[in-house]
Amino acid sequence: MEIKVKKLHPDAKLPKFALPGDAGMDFFSVEKYEVEPGRAVSVRTGIALELPEGYVGLVWDKSGLSHKHQLKTLGGVSDSGYRGEIFIGIINLGKDKYVIEKGDKVAQMVIQRHESPVLVEVEELSTSVRGMRVFGSTGKQ
Repeated sequence: MEIKVKKLHPDAKLPKFALPGDAGMDFFSVEKYEVEPGRAVSVRTGIALELPEGYVGLVWDKSGLSHKHQLKTLGGVSDSGYRGEIFIGIINLGKDKYVIEKGDKVAQMVIQRHESPVLVEVEELSTSVRGMRVFGSTGKQ
């Protein structure tokens, strides 16, 4: 599969897979951001993609940023028809301000095939073992 990538900013870094076999390609910030605790930012990457029809780009945290600095990505679905800049929503769930420098890795994107189902409205759904039991219904262990 080939994915067309366009730089929208002269300082943008192309997304890349850090190691062979990685599922997620890294995206980089094109600007500096100071993310205060409890605050969110929309990080510019300066990159646009053309994903093939039938595929979606799913944005996920960088493990180090989430575990060490409590930075969490927000949103994160890039559809095949979207041609605009990829923005990475990030919220700081930690206690300390975090500075994202220009050129820093901010998130990773996994490209996945997806289905486009036809929705059918019905009067009743079939029964199942779980039924309508909600959160925590299978117990703690």
